[in-house]
Parts: sequence; structure tokens; C-alpha cells
Amino acid sequence: MPDTLAPELKPPVRILMGPGPSDVHPRVLAALAASTVGHLDPYYLALMNDMQAMLRSLMRTTNRMTFAVSATGSAGMEATVVNLIEPGDAMVVCVNGVFGGRMVDVAQRAGARLTRVDRPWGAVFEPADLADALAKAKPKVVGIVMAETSTGAWQPIEEISRLVHDAGALLLVDAVTALGGIPVEVDRWQIDALYSGTQKCLSCPPGLAPISFSDRAMEVILARKTKVQSWYLDASMLAKYWGEERVYHHTAPINMTYALYEALRLIHEEGIEACHARHMRNHRALAAGLAALGISYAAAEGHRLPMLNAVWIPAGIDDAAVRGMLLSRFGIEIGGGLGDFKGRVWRIGLMGHSSRANNVFTFLGALEQLLAERGHRFEHGASLAAANEAYATAASAT
Repeated sequence: MPDTLAPELKPPVRILMGPGPSDVHPRVLAALAASTVGHLDPYYLALMNDMQAMLRSLMRTTNRMTFAVSATGSAGMEATVVNLIEPGDAMVVCVNGVFGGRMVDVAQRAGARLTRVDRPWGAVFEPADLADALAKAKPKVVGIVMAETSTGAWQPIEEISRLVHDAGALLLVDAVTALGGIPVEVDRWQIDALYSGTQKCLSCPPGLAPISFSDRAMEVILARKTKVQSWYLDASMLAKYWGEERVYHHTAPINMTYALYEALRLIHEEGIEACHARHMRNHRALAAGLAALGISYAAAEGHRLPMLNAVWIPAGIDDAAVRGMLLSRFGIEIGGGLGDFKGRVWRIGLMGHSSRANNVFTFLGALEQLLAERGHRFEHGASLAAANEAYATAASAT
């Protein structure tokens, strides 16, 4: 026993506007505190069925193997890769930011014969960018990030999916930041494997990774010549727990499942299209406010994520100092840059429950004050006025 008792748990109240986690709705926090039941209790098994149905609806899929990995979004990445890739299999990975690079690392650890296709940070991939790699590598799997959290770039999927399938490959999509914030069409885009995380636009604490395998992907997994290198993430065994058999595999995080269940209920209550529209509306107001301060986006026009706004830090402004003051004086968390963008961009999240007009105005007002203190020149109040105008324009269009 320690000499002194650890202090009572009293986490500060923050406005989470970084790259994740996002603010958690009070109903989701309440769900975490509900009575725990067993992982094979009839109530929990019925809850699993309903949660799977809500996930399928949000992902726009009928895939039977749609479930939540009992770990964070990074484990979702690992689960999809290690199940689809056997040692020596060819894989193409698209890299235009940190998380494409992370997929490369996971694929190499799984023994893939890897072909890496790079684009500049902030750019997206066109089908022509992959044509040579597909022809030469003849991959079993092609991996791509739909919403690159390190750059704020929104990657179109549909045309690339057609190219990938014409080449006879499976398409693997990282939708960690995408799911719940922008349309994700698993069946229509013929995505064979998709993974996400709970802590972004689903506004649930980190701890689960929603995932979906197509029937085609499951056929490949079940026909493997070698065992999946991860016992815990082996989809052939997880299918027996999440399928009709309900065969024990591991003790699921019961209360985290409650939380995800309630988070998905909130999205479906609002309406999936309405949820996407809210993210876009708040993004446009924030973008208008930032433009009034002379702040521009890192991602190309037309490919900017509404829920993750990566913007260039104004010249002469200290990145860490401003982020530190936002947190200490205003209780607002935003993210700094990663990799090539370290010290050059701010990453401002408007994800899930954090995507609210009051957060947009609170952040812009705080940022104006801090920039003014540091001699950045702009018309005071301009960002708030621009955001107001954007909201008024959106309201008049409905």
C-alpha cells in the first residue's frame, strides 16, 4: 500500500476541439455508469444485435461481419490488415499523411510484400496515381485512408474502388475520423474491409473499433493457409462470438459497449444525413471565421474534412504557446501538427458532440484574443461576424 493515498479523481472540464477524443454526450457518459452484466448475459447479447444493426445502418452495409473490436481504432487497423494479409501477400498502401504511414508499418509487420504510393501531405489520390502500382504489384489488398487526420484531407473512394476491384484486389479503408461525420457507403463503394474508432465523430470515449468485413473478405479470411498472427484479433474466431453462435472468445468491455450503443442511438435520433449536414454547417462557419483572420487550410479546396480542420499557423505565431494558452485560459484543446506538419498547422476538431455552434464561437473568440496579444493584424470581431454570416446563409438556404 502506498504511503499516501492517491488524490481523488477530479478531471478538468475541457472543450475538446482537437483530433480526438471529442466531447462526449451526457447520455453516453450515463451509459458508461449503467449496471454491468455478463458478456454472455441475454440482455448483453440482445444489445450486441441492436448495436450491430445501428453500425450497419451508419456504414450503409448489410455485411454480416460488422462489429466492434474490443480495443481502440488502431487495433481496428491491425485487425483488418492481419486478417487479410498472409506472409508474402502483395499489398499497396496509399500514403499522404501519418495514418497511411502507420498502415504501411502494420502491413510490413504482417509480412506483406509492400508497395507504397505517396502523395504530398494535404493532397488526395486520383485513380491515375495508383494505376502503375496496381499493374506492377498485382496486390491482394489496397489500403487507403478516407479521412487523413494529420492533414484534414477528404479522400474520394468510389472511383478508386472501381480501379482496385478491376485489378482483382480487396479494398481496405481507414474510416477512423470519417464515420459519423461524412457519408460512408460500404456497400455502394464496394469496400471490402473498413475500420473506425469510437472517439471521433461517434463521440464515445476511446476503447472500441467499429469494423466491417464484406462477404468476399470473409471468404478470403476463412480460406487462409496460415493462422492469423493475432489470436485476439482473428476474425474467424470473432465471427463465432459476434455471429449467431455466440461462442465465448474474450470478455468484452460491457460498459464501453453500452456507451457505443447510446452514441449510435444519438446519431440515429438526429438522422444520419442531418448529422453529416451539422458537421458541414459548423465547418463552413469555422472556415469563414478563420478566413477573416487570414488563416488558410492545409488540404486542397474541395477535399477539406468538415470535422477535422487542419490550418496553417500564421507567420510569427508560436504554435505551442497559443495551444497552451487556449487550454489554460479557455479550457479549449486543439491539436498540433504531426510529422511533416509539426509546428506548421493547427488541427481543429469539430467532431460529433463537439461540432456545435457555441464551440465555434467560443474558439474563434478565444483565438482572436490570443492572436491580438501576439500582434497578429486583423479586424477585431471579424471572425465572429463571418461565422454568424455563414450560419445565417445556411439557415436561409433551408
